[in-house]
Amino acid sequence: MSSIILLFLCLFIGIAIQRIKNFPKNTATVLNQYILFVALPAMALHYLPKIKLSWDLLLPASVAWIAFGLSFLLFNFLGKIYNWSKKLTGCLIITSGLGNTSFVGIPIIQALYGEEGLNTLIIVDLPGTFVVLSTVGVLVATMYSNQKGTGESILKKMFRFPPLLAFLVGLTMVLFQIDFPDALSTTFKQLSATISPVALISVGYQLKFKTYGKHFKFLILGLSFQLIILPFVILALFYFLLGKTDLATKVCIIEAAMAPMITGAILASTHGLKPELSNMMVGYGIPLSFITIAGWYFVVEFLLG
Repeated sequence: MSSIILLFLCLFIGIAIQRIKNFPKNTATVLNQYILFVALPAMALHYLPKIKLSWDLLLPASVAWIAFGLSFLLFNFLGKIYNWSKKLTGCLIITSGLGNTSFVGIPIIQALYGEEGLNTLIIVDLPGTFVVLSTVGVLVATMYSNQKGTGESILKKMFRFPPLLAFLVGLTMVLFQIDFPDALSTTFKQLSATISPVALISVGYQLKFKTYGKHFKFLILGLSFQLIILPFVILALFYFLLGKTDLATKVCIIEAAMAPMITGAILASTHGLKPELSNMMVGYGIPLSFITIAGWYFVVEFLLG
């Protein structure tokens, strides 16, 4: 219950401080940078060395790749049929294909499934969402914005991304079955505990409800894919096809139902891929996702037990 209270309290704090002039305009940027450069790497370094490698990890790691792949295929197909601009197609691929599996996902999964759920989330998030963002996400943004990007420049962006670096360190430690000393691991855990409140305040601070009429039908299309179609696909694959009913499967389905990723929307906007639509996807997607995630939670608990 306390996690649910924390979730909504921090979200409303973020919305409230939009109106306080003492906070600089780049407040959200600073909060996001703290999460990306400090808290999220700390979370990876705390949880990853404790994970036991098994084939079961492939399913959580595949969620983001499946999501982005389906988004790419669907919106490329629709873009060609309806003669959309490359920028519109690229915007929908990125904002609909990348879920908010950390900033919003962490507090929600923690509230629904506790600390145990975070062990699966970290696999969905780091080798999944953030690697997709850092690689094919950057590639799609570059291609659809008509910017020139070399393989070398994309690799540099990847290996300057702190969560990815922390993931590689954590993965190496898993392979060699080593962990940090208890004192250091506890420090990482304490730093990672700041993700939920800071991320939710950041999300609340960035929520804008501006509507651009010409983009509204694309907003509905993008959010329908991300909040309804995608979690159904993961449910069908993991539960109906593979027969999985464990906690990891529940977390994967709920993670698949997350709203658009803020960092993904920023990536699209900075590459000139319909910035207004990118912001609308986040601004409307996050509040709506609280309703749809609640619905998916009841579906998951009813079917998977």
